[in-house]
Amino acid sequence: MSKRDYYEILEVSKNASAEEIKKAYRKKAIQFHPDKNPGNSEAEEKFKEAAEAYEILSNDEKRRRYDQYGHAGVGGASGGGGYGGGMSMDDIFSHFGDIFGGGFGGGFSGFGGFGGGRSQQRVNKGSNLRVKVKLTLQEIANGVEKKIKVKKYVSCSHCSGTGAANGSSYSDCSTCRGTGQVTRISNTILGQMQTTSTCPSCNGEGKIITQKCAQCNGEGLMRQDEVVTIQIPAGVEEGMQLSVSGKGNAARRGGINGDLLILIQEEKHPELIRDGSDLVFNLSLSVPDAILGSAVEIPTVEGKVKVKIDAGTQPGKTLRLKGKGLPDINGYRRGDLLVRINVYIPKDLPKEEARLVEKLKESEAFTPGEDAGQNFFSRMKNMFE
Repeated sequence: MSKRDYYEILEVSKNASAEEIKKAYRKKAIQFHPDKNPGNSEAEEKFKEAAEAYEILSNDEKRRRYDQYGHAGVGGASGGGGYGGGMSMDDIFSHFGDIFGGGFGGGFSGFGGFGGGRSQQRVNKGSNLRVKVKLTLQEIANGVEKKIKVKKYVSCSHCSGTGAANGSSYSDCSTCRGTGQVTRISNTILGQMQTTSTCPSCNGEGKIITQKCAQCNGEGLMRQDEVVTIQIPAGVEEGMQLSVSGKGNAARRGGINGDLLILIQEEKHPELIRDGSDLVFNLSLSVPDAILGSAVEIPTVEGKVKVKIDAGTQPGKTLRLKGKGLPDINGYRRGDLLVRINVYIPKDLPKEEARLVEKLKESEAFTPGEDAGQNFFSRMKNMFE
């Protein structure tokens, strides 16, 4: 069965902004939320389908791939462990609950009686780290392994990340009674509205430490350097962001580590210019080489190659060297090297060379016409020899 278009699922245009996509998903999630549709399997599937669409379209890189290649460009989403098929309802809540102000992740419980009792203790997640990595064109062409040193928060070795001193105990938070969340009920024109938010006293942990670890002051974290090895695939581009799961900051008092976000920067090549997967080289030829032809060396990311320049090559002509560009990051093709021909015209000439040019000017070969070049190349060769 073919999958539905993600834009169609959320009922937005392909030019929709991130905010429009977020609002559209929120509307769909409210409409098909299980608490509003108890026992309705069709509504539950639509709820998961909307979450899958939002997971792709809210991520700039995934959205770009989807726009370019469709479902195949994002691994089919649900077939590859996406939200539509591979994750539970609670997984969806934990990933996207923030767009509902915190209450959605722990239970919808709104609209006067639709509460589902999904309240659960908050799972801590460490913050993400972002680093910039500069790459040469050769590294981009072949992919590269990089070792980078990052300063990050790790679990305190003295208390194993708990934040509590040895032998210390925990007590339930008196504000939230150990749930990690506080609930408020307000009256609206639609009836009573119940909202759930993170407990401000225990930061959603549900527990209070009776005696804090002296080394980390109860945070469960210490700051230190760590060397992280990352594999950068071939074909990445300037501004692209890669994510290394679990290599960010450790979570406060246990939980899930954040991610390490790698922002790609390209080092400028002294001779080659990047244009997507293609590379461009501007070749300057002397007038004699353009007229008589020549063999020149062209730089590529793999070293220099010899290219034959035909006699009578015109300025502005572009030669295409197939497969000498960069690989596509998705592995579909490899770009080409485009050699753009420029002819160098000197500003000042010695008198002797100027006289030669004057002779050339008188030649019929310099008069535009279909037969102008007959016997010209042999005459030119004799003159320059």
